[in-house]
Amino acid sequence: MASPSDCPLCAADGGALVWRGERLRVIRADEAGFPAFYRVVWNAHAAEFSDLAPADRMHCMEAVALVEQVLREALAPAKINLAALGNMVPHLHWHVIARFAWDSHFPAPVWGAARRESPLDREAAVRAALPAAEALLRERLQAWSAARPA
Repeated sequence: MASPSDCPLCAADGGALVWRGERLRVIRADEAGFPAFYRVVWNAHAAEFSDLAPADRMHCMEAVALVEQVLREALAPAKINLAALGNMVPHLHWHVIARFAWDSHFPAPVWGAARRESPLDREAAVRAALPAAEALLRERLQAWSAARPA
């Protein structure tokens, strides 16, 4: 699959790189008000999930599930949101977002209108927990990747 020159996820990681494997990477996005907003990005350019071979689709979803599991374990959110929209950036990526009952939009989607202001102290507490969460995420992704056939 060719990489379009105007695709931002072909040109750059798309956020703070947490882990990169042969087929995909995990990044933390800089989304105001949502400190634990991650993306699982397919490395090669693909616009749609169905563009992937069946084995690659399984690989991708196992990675999404692993990211979800680690965020649940490390951050104890109220909910994890998963989404694969691709309307703005037509490069296959899954959003994995830890949501908290206190966040500005909860229980509505992060892309909707805010319902309240997020308490900055709670956001800061989640941000302070991210280095340990990301270390665990890297450890688990590396072990998972090493156990998978190439």
